[in-house]
Amino acid sequence: MGGRLWGALRGLGALMRRALLLLALPAGSALAGEPPALTFVFASDIHACLVAGDRLSPGCAEEGKTDAALLRHIAALNGLEKAIWPRLIKGKPTGFAAAGRPIGRPRALVLGGDLTDDGGGQLKVPGEGRQLQQFASRYTEGKGPDRLHFPVYLGLGNHDLDQDGAAPNRDWYRREMRDYVEMTHRSSVFYKAPTPAEDYDVPSDCYSFDLGRLHLVQLHRFGGDGSHGAVSCLDWLKDDLKNYAADGRPVVLFQHYGWDPFSIEAWDPAARQFDDHGPGKPHWWSAEEREALLAVLKPYSVAGIFHGHEHDTPMIYRQEGIDLFKPIAAFKGGFALVRFDGRHFDVALGQAADEKGGITFTDGFSRRWP
Repeated sequence: MGGRLWGALRGLGALMRRALLLLALPAGSALAGEPPALTFVFASDIHACLVAGDRLSPGCAEEGKTDAALLRHIAALNGLEKAIWPRLIKGKPTGFAAAGRPIGRPRALVLGGDLTDDGGGQLKVPGEGRQLQQFASRYTEGKGPDRLHFPVYLGLGNHDLDQDGAAPNRDWYRREMRDYVEMTHRSSVFYKAPTPAEDYDVPSDCYSFDLGRLHLVQLHRFGGDGSHGAVSCLDWLKDDLKNYAADGRPVVLFQHYGWDPFSIEAWDPAARQFDDHGPGKPHWWSAEEREALLAVLKPYSVAGIFHGHEHDTPMIYRQEGIDLFKPIAAFKGGFALVRFDGRHFDVALGQAADEKGGITFTDGFSRRWP
């Protein structure tokens, strides 16, 4: 009896020492034999709106697409470093592996499109767009309260790419935005990109990079996009996943459109509007295009797809066996915080709470991996 009691006490002591060690570990640390955890942030729909000086595009002020809103978002993302992984969200246990522990500085911010409100902010005469300047002044890694404090990976959405310029410069807006992505992420023999991707597809501007064991892929509007002069990246994606994810590592993808009702809406002739059950021409992307992307992803271990486009509703949902995550728009303060430690894939959707870096978590997701 005494031996069994002594053994139980020794076991309890070991558990207590492990718990104390966990509390003492800095964010992202790992115990012996455990893989180091990594954390990154996703956000979408920034909608930088300045067009001249402090003047906004029509309607932007009413919608809240202001520089003050972007500064509030930047403060919240920078504030994550000193925040704690929540134990509870809306009164319910999160199940997060790091619940109650410091978040620490994220490794990266990945963006899901609509960096700007009007194709970079171009006017009739081609020139550097004021909205793109505004975006870069906030969402480029730097120091101080008005810049993000960790690397940024860019993604383009319909507001960045769908608008035609005035003749004869029809594609100027799109070219400027695509050039900005390429110069940020594509290194060459003669040029070192500030935030280099590991695999960059020049025709489509899709790219991928790794964070630890995670393989991350940027697909811009959507994987397979061929609209407004875009070149589909599905063939590139097939090769990229074969080269980088055939070992079963988790893959995370980012694009602008999702499977939510707004993203999949099509023309409804009876109602004379776009809705999620219309039989007509798709507004954003078609069922066939969604099926084509899923077919490419099917052989691989997809941990999730993060998207934007819809501004107001935080979403965590599942489609065709894949988990999808959509925070509210960045100009409304929204973001998704992601942590992966090799055994847990945790996602918290949050929102900026004030101008001082305060945050509120609204939704949580926790999954054992694999």
